[in-house]
Amino acid sequence: MKSKGYIHVYTGNGKGKTTAALGLALRAVGAGKKVFFAQFVKGKIYSEIEAIKKFVPGITIKQFGLGCFIVEKPTDADIQAARKGLTEVADILKSEKYDVVVLDEATIALYYQLFSIDEFLDVLKNKNPKTEVVVTGRYAPQELIKLADLVTEMKEVKHYYTKGVEARKGIEF
Repeated sequence: MKSKGYIHVYTGNGKGKTTAALGLALRAVGAGKKVFFAQFVKGKIYSEIEAIKKFVPGITIKQFGLGCFIVEKPTDADIQAARKGLTEVADILKSEKYDVVVLDEATIALYYQLFSIDEFLDVLKNKNPKTEVVVTGRYAPQELIKLADLVTEMKEVKHYYTKGVEARKGIEF
């Protein structure tokens, strides 16, 4: 018998939210579970995508972003891509196809109002009760934190980007 699926939130301004979600996804696959990894906002090919495609067929990964608009204002196309992703994720969460579903950077999609918190919470509240869900990203709203069963805040104490070190392939992307 499968146990209850909980809702995790990995948030905060520190590094490691997506990495923690990937670690949980890898652990789940090792235990024979099926994982869907949805990336909101992200649309570039990151190293984790290459690794999953090559080495971890138990993880299905899909991006619902068109690039990375973080320094700019989202376009109508960005909004449509995120909304399409939320609709697809809602269907996946209602099904029994996956044991674990990661919603990477979903809180960033919320922050930029690509979809509303009410829409997002409705998707989570209507998930299959057996499905474990991990939501990542900065700026997790209080409504999501209240709904979640587990919340971890990654806090930046020190980071080398403050000294001008740019993101490095295989470490930050």
